[in-house]
Amino acid sequence: MRKSTRTLLAATLLLGAAAGPALTPAFAAPGPATAASQAPRTTSPDLSAVIAGLPRADATAALVRVGGTEGSWQGSSGVHDLETNAPADPAARFRAGSVTKVFTAATVLRLVTEGRIDLDRTARSYLPDLIPGRYATVTVRQLLNHTHGIPAADFEGESVEEWYANRFRVHTPEAMVRSATAKPREFRPGTRQHYLNIGYTVAGLIVERATGASYESQVERLVLRPLGLRDTYLPGTAAEMTGPYNHGYQTMRLDDGTTGLRDVSVWGTTDGWAAGDLVSTTADLERFTRELFAGRLVRGPLLEEMFTLPRVPDVKTGAPAAYSAGLSMKRLGGRAVWGKTGGRWGYNAAVASTRDGARTLVYSVNSTDAKGQDMNPTALGLMVAAYGLPD
Repeated sequence: MRKSTRTLLAATLLLGAAAGPALTPAFAAPGPATAASQAPRTTSPDLSAVIAGLPRADATAALVRVGGTEGSWQGSSGVHDLETNAPADPAARFRAGSVTKVFTAATVLRLVTEGRIDLDRTARSYLPDLIPGRYATVTVRQLLNHTHGIPAADFEGESVEEWYANRFRVHTPEAMVRSATAKPREFRPGTRQHYLNIGYTVAGLIVERATGASYESQVERLVLRPLGLRDTYLPGTAAEMTGPYNHGYQTMRLDDGTTGLRDVSVWGTTDGWAAGDLVSTTADLERFTRELFAGRLVRGPLLEEMFTLPRVPDVKTGAPAAYSAGLSMKRLGGRAVWGKTGGRWGYNAAVASTRDGARTLVYSVNSTDAKGQDMNPTALGLMVAAYGLPD
């Protein structure tokens, strides 16, 4: 573990977060969603402590739901925006970032059930006009579990200020794939793992080619509509979220040359597309997580694809692979926790659960460092409070 991560964990403990097993009694009695600052009738002291005192330097708002057979808790803290300082809306929509990948993986696996996609078939066989010969052996399964060896696409800018200036630029998935596949492969497919967005960009295009319909319509048909996720959507080229949302802020250099917080709520997400453009709510993501883990969305052996880690090393660290099809796995508090985190400028989000659904966690944290090198302290505190310290 990096020293910086250890420091954040120590800070989390000072906030009152305890190891997972000690948290269980605090979850016993159910209660309605209530702002943490309003002393809810039913609460978890540890989770409340993590989100108390918002806004602060690292985050302006937080929305949290914990559920499962071990009990439930809901809380919110912070502000809707820094201009009015109105309380954060606990039902607000937010950008979920790479949590999108879980929805994409579930969509692909449901299309496998329909016989439209084959996990062992090559990406090039679906997209011969986009995937060149050097990537001829990459399979759909390898796209989903990040063992494909395709490098990242190139984007304009090298700093948050430059990216902000380009925030309305529209990126097409085809152009992103061409940018990535024009470069040499990072490794022979199936021999290493490198977590990147590009595999899911290719997977989204395969969904379109296999069905003759848009990626967005297939996610709607196969995931959103069956689960009744009415507040979840894929924004396409729209830069502003629809419906109520709490504003997101990012620390950056301002127009007067000083460093401060800029409202980054309105920002295009076409660079993420099938890998990272989802907008949702904590209620919808909690329902999605519960239904997915219970096997009511993806079933049987195909669901096991989401809980099977490839037996290859990480390309950077050499550690065992930590990503499956759509999910990742960490051992926290003595047990395996599966889920996915995501980040867009101004927003961090996560879904997580034990495999048996005993404890689920969903959060949205309006982080001021959402693309930082380390995990946001508030987000990290919530994960540790819900499950415990890394093993």
